[in-house]
Amino acid sequence: MKYSKYNVLIIGSGLAGLFLANKLATSALNLSDGIALVTKTELFSGSSSIAQGGIVCVAPEINKSDSIESHIKDTLKAGCGINNLNTVNFVSSQSADAIQELISFGVEFDRNKSDKTYNFTLEAAHCCPRILHCKGDSTGKEIEKTLVDRIQKQDNIDIYSDSVALELLVDSKNVCKGVVIFNKNTNSFEAIYSSIVVIATGGIGQIYKATTNPLTSTGDGIALAYRAGAQVENMEFVQFHPSALYVKDKISMPLVSESVRGEGAKLVDIEGNYFAKNYHNLADLAPRDVVARAIKTQMSQNNFEYVNLDISQIGIEKFKQRFPTICALCNENNIDIDNGLIPVIPAQHYFMGGIKVDINSSTDIKNLYALGECASTGLHGANRLASNSLLECVVFARKLANDIMNMNLDAPKKNDYKIKVSIEKYFDIDLTNENISDIKLLFNRLKNVMSDNVSIIREQKGLNKALFEINSIEEKLNEVVCQFNIDKFELQNALLVAKLITSAALNRKNSIGAHYRSDYPDAEIIENKEQTANDTKDEILA
Repeated sequence: MKYSKYNVLIIGSGLAGLFLANKLATSALNLSDGIALVTKTELFSGSSSIAQGGIVCVAPEINKSDSIESHIKDTLKAGCGINNLNTVNFVSSQSADAIQELISFGVEFDRNKSDKTYNFTLEAAHCCPRILHCKGDSTGKEIEKTLVDRIQKQDNIDIYSDSVALELLVDSKNVCKGVVIFNKNTNSFEAIYSSIVVIATGGIGQIYKATTNPLTSTGDGIALAYRAGAQVENMEFVQFHPSALYVKDKISMPLVSESVRGEGAKLVDIEGNYFAKNYHNLADLAPRDVVARAIKTQMSQNNFEYVNLDISQIGIEKFKQRFPTICALCNENNIDIDNGLIPVIPAQHYFMGGIKVDINSSTDIKNLYALGECASTGLHGANRLASNSLLECVVFARKLANDIMNMNLDAPKKNDYKIKVSIEKYFDIDLTNENISDIKLLFNRLKNVMSDNVSIIREQKGLNKALFEINSIEEKLNEVVCQFNIDKFELQNALLVAKLITSAALNRKNSIGAHYRSDYPDAEIIENKEQTANDTKDEILA
């Protein structure tokens, strides 16, 4: 087994991991052992790079219609008031500085042609336009491209591509001192020691049939931390985006950004009926959980495979100029947008739960931190407000970088028996890493179980059935003869995360935000949402 050591080890190469690596690498910090960036496939392959909608920028000094107070209120309202108040306040107040740092890195946000001011746009559940974009609907792609270009110029960052983090090295004093990885390029295990370990591995989408997440999103980071003893929270809150591009049998579904509805598109069923207004007074611009349930209900009641977004409300030519990425995606999938209709369905999009962290991104394991979608910071509450996710990545990565600059980064010099035992078990593992068809069948079975029972609408009978099926799949997986296989490892992680989500959904016997129990309907909570948001906003600002 190969051994390496670094000052900082980052697992994941989405926006949070890339920003942290960039800021540390270009600081005055003495990184004698450097930074390791471990990525499951290659740079530029995660969810951040396909984020279309944009990034929140709360900048009242240049956007007069906005304020920190109103963004706090909108975030709390979307999160049904169970957000962490300090976190919401922190992210809102740090927003403008975080965006400015992205600009200093070279990110170019869209400007108005007339006066060259930044073009703030509107998205669902925001009270005013406050979303910045890059090249219309390529925000995540352009931000990541800028950060990747910068990283590739740094000589103090080692990139471990095609590498999977298998186990955190946590000693008997509950201190994280590194990780064991499997490098697919060398077909070997490696122990990497580091003073700071950061998990930034993204979401859990591939445990569902319909998801906008990439193939790599199997909940690895959450499973990694949980097995090491870190706490998780809010696991029941799985967000389904109302409008994924409907392409039959597509494993990872392209997103049709919420900005499309923000610009004026309206949902219409197959028979041509506008229906969103029947479910909420904000109609097509209601919070994501409401719109997703509306579409799901409309499809179920009428046996529709999908509904349509009527973009003729925007104007076809204007749509093509504003949303070039979506136009290209439609073209790639043989969807003609000239008729003014884009077929969409709800799909798993974002995960509000995850590894429990504080305002410093610290887990309850010393020297272990979590950033981005795999972390539960308390910002999102029961449901994420649109475009808060990219902002969360930057704000928390920026703070963690500043904190790390004041830490002792000497790599661990001595390991106790617990870490030695963890490492030694990889010495004699048989590396049978070919694809095994049984594993793929079991993974598809898990996707069906979760999509049928732990999805947009849930109830106790289905959740209990899901737990039974997950345990059954685990038993079948244990019968697969290979000692180690990447597909098997991913399915083990997905099963653990699926079990945590299902158990949390069973335990929460009410409906709130993205967690909707048909046996515990949420009429009372919906009525009180606005008052809750007002009360909590007043508490923050007092």
